[in-house]
Amino acid sequence: MITLYAAQWVLPMTTAVDVIVDGAVAVDDALIVGVGSRAEMLARFPRATLQNYGVAAILPGLVNCHTHLELTAMRGYLEPEESNFLAWLKKLTLARMLKLTPADLFASAAWGAVEAARAGITCVGDASSSAADSLRALREVGLRGMVYQEVFGPDPSIAGDQLEKLREQVEDLRPLDTDLVRVGVSPHSPYAVSAKLLKMVADYAVAEKLPLMIHAAESEAEKLLLRENQGLFAESFQERGIEWHTPGLSSVQYLAACGVLRARPLLAHCVRVDRQDIETIRETGASVAHCPKSNAKLGHGRAPYRLLRQVNCGLGSDSVASNNTCDILEEARFALLMSRASPLSAGDGEPLSAHKVLTDATLGGARALKYENLIGTLTEGKQADLIAVKLDGAHQTPIHDPARALIFSSSGRDVMLTVIAGREVFRDGRVTTADEEHLRARMSEIREKLMT
Repeated sequence: MITLYAAQWVLPMTTAVDVIVDGAVAVDDALIVGVGSRAEMLARFPRATLQNYGVAAILPGLVNCHTHLELTAMRGYLEPEESNFLAWLKKLTLARMLKLTPADLFASAAWGAVEAARAGITCVGDASSSAADSLRALREVGLRGMVYQEVFGPDPSIAGDQLEKLREQVEDLRPLDTDLVRVGVSPHSPYAVSAKLLKMVADYAVAEKLPLMIHAAESEAEKLLLRENQGLFAESFQERGIEWHTPGLSSVQYLAACGVLRARPLLAHCVRVDRQDIETIRETGASVAHCPKSNAKLGHGRAPYRLLRQVNCGLGSDSVASNNTCDILEEARFALLMSRASPLSAGDGEPLSAHKVLTDATLGGARALKYENLIGTLTEGKQADLIAVKLDGAHQTPIHDPARALIFSSSGRDVMLTVIAGREVFRDGRVTTADEEHLRARMSEIREKLMT
């Protein structure tokens, strides 16, 4: 049975067509089988079921290419420590290890997946210390995604043990792979993983064809550690007796020297990068997840977004522990406004528009996750990942251009419909695949546990 999703505007997010007025998208099972005007689609598929969303825009599903859904229950919990990144990380790590059970982490990830579906996010790049729980949460709610099993170990003497543990985790996770959800690996960061373990994990990822994600060039503390052996991370290493040899390089060049960029990784954040770093990222085929709100909230600074767009670049919310919302439309608006907050300098890249940033929120994220052949545009033959966003609110009317209205006036709260692989995951104000009231109650229970 073919379904026609129609609205006043359809935005395919392809270079060929920007906006189709009074458009429709035809979906058959999991695939898009037609995109065009409503009249054309009705003539082509006369027996199709028509769903008309009126004054709304239909566009590809939004892609959140960097998040930590298992931390959703920590929304607001870490804010007292935000002025000290190391203290923030320690509180997060201890709470996750000592206070939260696997059942808690599953509920937290599932609630994060519910929030994403409500906000029109159809695909995520999720980094998780408990990847099995995150994978199960994505599968149950019905999101598409890449779940990266995190690995830690700044002490080079335990690198072999940590790699073996990662291998065992990945082997346990492989049976959970589906057409929608895939397994990857994530050596957490240059400051949380030794050079020896970075090389081992990169070699393992390349040999096993596993996607790899790593936090990179995120903070001043990371920069000081790598450049000068100074700062919070350097002091922590000294206190813990961890062997560390300062490379005197930027994060990107250090990862290149460790062989990590051979795996064409997804680099989350990239706040502190220069033109040489961008060229290295481009040459190696790596991608970037730009997370402007989290970067700002934690005081890490402003990534050079216009430069980042010279490589495969998508948008990420990071965890709601450092952002508070999983809303890529809001993230896109923040990214665009922050990019305009300083004058455009020579070599910074071209000025940004709402349509370009909306492209990063859809096709850009798909490219960053290496999913562009499946999703990211409304194109015949691609997976039917699409959303409908209402545009008749007082905060949106009148509409001169739907892309500008989506970026400058809208948020995830305006989403009416979320379809993933042809399945309606969110419609009529509710997520159809999850018990939202049960998960909401679980969040209250976990909050009480965290506060004790």
